[in-house]
Amino acid sequence: MKFLDLAKVYIRSGSGGGGCVSFRREKYIEYGGPDGGDGGRGGNVVVEVVDGLNTLIDFRYQQHFFAGNGRPGMGQQRTGADGDDIVLRVPVGTEILDEDQETVIADMTEVGQRFVLAKGGNGGFGNLHFTSSTNRAPRRANPGQEGVERTIWLRLKLIADVGLLGLPNAGKSTFLAATSNARPKIADYPFTTLHPNLGVVGVDGAEFVVADIPGLIEGASEGRGLGDLFLGHVERCSVLLHLVDGTSEDVVGDWQTIITEIEAYGDILGGKPRVTVLNKIDALDDEEREEKRKTLEAVAGPVMLMSGVAHEGTTEVLRALRKEISDDRIRQKPQEEKQTWQP
Repeated sequence: MKFLDLAKVYIRSGSGGGGCVSFRREKYIEYGGPDGGDGGRGGNVVVEVVDGLNTLIDFRYQQHFFAGNGRPGMGQQRTGADGDDIVLRVPVGTEILDEDQETVIADMTEVGQRFVLAKGGNGGFGNLHFTSSTNRAPRRANPGQEGVERTIWLRLKLIADVGLLGLPNAGKSTFLAATSNARPKIADYPFTTLHPNLGVVGVDGAEFVVADIPGLIEGASEGRGLGDLFLGHVERCSVLLHLVDGTSEDVVGDWQTIITEIEAYGDILGGKPRVTVLNKIDALDDEEREEKRKTLEAVAGPVMLMSGVAHEGTTEVLRALRKEISDDRIRQKPQEEKQTWQP
């Protein structure tokens, strides 16, 4: 399934049905009087979070969503039928933005959450509604209220506990593949990852979700490379895992490039706790490891050593990430039931 995290859609709620002007005409009923019914209500446009979706690709092929109109009222005091609602089904973590792409209308973060984007118009009153002691035979009825038409944007921000940051080929996808069942594309050229990947990792009986996003380069905040479009997927994370390529000649420069880009993105990422890791240490001897570690610690603070390929230090990194995640976001790993042998 193709990954899509931004979609523009056009919605319109249903218009209300018009009221009816009618009079009761039956044999032996001398003074029948007015009996025109009210019009039905127009349908609403509703957005609902459903389980099992992780992309907005469905909105690539359908961008217009119109709710049903209410039916007009009829004689014999009959009210028109209400219009059918239309439901936009979106994945968890979808933001509903106004046409300016800045105003947040709703933030859908839980399965089953519903929000009315456009309310249907009310039905008009029939002439029966206007009957009074001084107006026994009104000949007026109201038209139905018009529906609401608007343009909105859907933006998906993946729900994850840990966000992976680093330059292209820093080893982010390798780390995700080594610690989870996710199988992201891994190759020896830059920008192997073109869309975010999610993986569930476990350590010491606890499970949490890690998001791997495409690598950043210098000038990403200005649109270079793939830009910073995917940084929104780590806005909801509790902690950021910053991987630095240990085989690089300038580890401090690589670290500073990423820090500059996330600070340019905004305080929402710049203020999050970070775990800095010197990756690919399997390609370094003991002396090079210690030298690059001390050089990086001089500007970045505590630095951990890891090799995703050799699975060296990955458990210690996962434990450090676990400490930064609140207990209410952690899922306990289900214990396997021991089956006793039976003949």
